[in-house]
Amino acid sequence: MENIKNSVEYIEQKIVPAGIKPELGIILGSGLGNFAAEIKGITIPYSEIPGFKPSTIKGHSGNLIIGEFYSKKILAMQGRLHFYEGYSLQDVIYPVRVMKFLGIKKIIITNAAGGINTAFTPGDFMIIEDHINLTGNNPLLGVNPDEIGPRFPDMSEPYNKNLIKLAEKTAKTLNINIKKGVYAGVTGPNYETPAEIRMFRMLGADAIGMSTVPEVIAARHAGLDTLGISFITNMAAGILNKNLCHQEVIDTAASVEDKLYAFLKEIIININ
Repeated sequence: MENIKNSVEYIEQKIVPAGIKPELGIILGSGLGNFAAEIKGITIPYSEIPGFKPSTIKGHSGNLIIGEFYSKKILAMQGRLHFYEGYSLQDVIYPVRVMKFLGIKKIIITNAAGGINTAFTPGDFMIIEDHINLTGNNPLLGVNPDEIGPRFPDMSEPYNKNLIKLAEKTAKTLNINIKKGVYAGVTGPNYETPAEIRMFRMLGADAIGMSTVPEVIAARHAGLDTLGISFITNMAAGILNKNLCHQEVIDTAASVEDKLYAFLKEIIININ
């Protein structure tokens, strides 16, 4: 808690004089860093914030962008941390906890994901209805900070139903063929084997990725209403006769960035 308070104080020293009080948080996944360029406000590198760790992955700039976006005050994470980078899950979720103490009530979490559902194609968007934690770990292990949330948080509605309805309505308005499904979270950094993908499909997963689940657990623990959106950048192993690589993730994300930007923009404008 002392580290969180130090982070909050540092950030507030930057934004309070500018009259900025963020109400909505958004975590931008791989290839979506340019979204933050439309936010009129203040950029703070993670490396400058006490308690924050730097992102080491290509496509993740490692900045907090805090300011106004179409009349909404938002805090955007331009890149995130991952467990596979060698960070603890407590490091991964740390920014989400800082958001809570900055007064943020709602959070949109985006990610690049591999498609498990064979009805999906690269470039699709999937609203996350639920998730399966396949990391073998949990960010809430250890002493519970009661100031953040309860020892045993409820996860019966990890993704807020009203925010899901808003996302569906927005997709319909923009004539975007949206998918809905279950996201499986794994540690990475290797991509999964075809046998693993067959198993995950049997478990009910529609998409798979190496982020999001710890952040959603932390968001719900902290009482933040959460919307999760995956953009399908590739089909998972064994579905197509091709090898997987991270550059494909970056390239596909870039190809749909304008459409995803329009989608997120309308959601943010209409969020209450």
